Amino acid sequence: MNIRALVARPWIWGFAAAVLVWLIIVIISGQGGGQTVSLALSLAPYLVVVGLGQMLVITAGPGNIDVSVAPIISLAGFVSVAVTASTGSAVVGILAGVGVGVVVALISTVAILGLSVPPIIATLAAGLIASSVTLSLANGFTAVPDAGLRQLLNVRPAGIPLLAVAVAGVTALVIALLRRTIYGRSLIAVGQNRRAAERAGIPVARIIATTYLASGALAGLTGSLLAAYIAPSADLGTRYLLDSVAVVVIGGTLISGGRAVPVGVWGAALFFILLDGLVNLVGWSTAAQNLLKGGLVLLVLFLAGGGDRVAGTPSRFRRRPRPAAATTTTTGDNSHG
Repeated sequence: MNIRALVARPWIWGFAAAVLVWLIIVIISGQGGGQTVSLALSLAPYLVVVGLGQMLVITAGPGNIDVSVAPIISLAGFVSVAVTASTGSAVVGILAGVGVGVVVALISTVAILGLSVPPIIATLAAGLIASSVTLSLANGFTAVPDAGLRQLLNVRPAGIPLLAVAVAGVTALVIALLRRTIYGRSLIAVGQNRRAAERAGIPVARIIATTYLASGALAGLTGSLLAAYIAPSADLGTRYLLDSVAVVVIGGTLISGGRAVPVGVWGAALFFILLDGLVNLVGWSTAAQNLLKGGLVLLVLFLAGGGDRVAGTPSRFRRRPRPAAATTTTTGDNSHG
């Protein structure tokens, strides 16, 4: 693979930005970068899991976005810890957290498909319901995360977190799902042109419903694991709303839908985690941190062709405007416009 072909890969810029930030951290700290990488790989999987779900939703086409992922993460964290404490089984607790995500996503799905509510409004409303329940659970909450699960999440054979390996496997499954299953190919078709997909006989409503339910399940899984790794709190998922969207777009997935890049979510997630480490290392204020983050995100998007991504069509394939004289005199064939 030559350099030009590598640069053309949509996922490369997230990894390139992550490597750049890692080098800056190594230079400033004057220490080896192995520990920094290990720490980044410990935190990135949580963002990757919720990012994969958000990626599926965004791939479904213009207007599709799941803003309920943050409240789902917070609610799933409380439910998972509570169920684990009451049953003594971390597996049952995780399944309960995933179930919470599916239930909240089901509310969004009914609103989107049954009531024709725009996705951003439907998921926002579902998220508000989840937030209300979270605040009720948080009042006087005394359960503690399962020690065994927390220990498992901190296992790092050869310095590589076991969770990162597991999430890499999940990423591979998502890639196979998109490339080799009817659902995956149908989702790409719906994202590229929903009307054409309907005319081709694709069950668009079923595909969209499945996609939002998958996003909710992955957000619930993230909350369950994150609550065990840190601790449940009402704002546990707050940062994951905008970050989950950003890692999807920076990772190469088209914001207009029709193209999903699961590998790119990893590069963008590592970039964000390392960037957090960098700004904390230099001791910048919150305002300065946000300014740096915004600037670097815009830079990565620009290098990756952000303008084309927003438009949804590479610039070389965009239709050029017809000269004024032609548009006023020609009423026949427009196929060459």
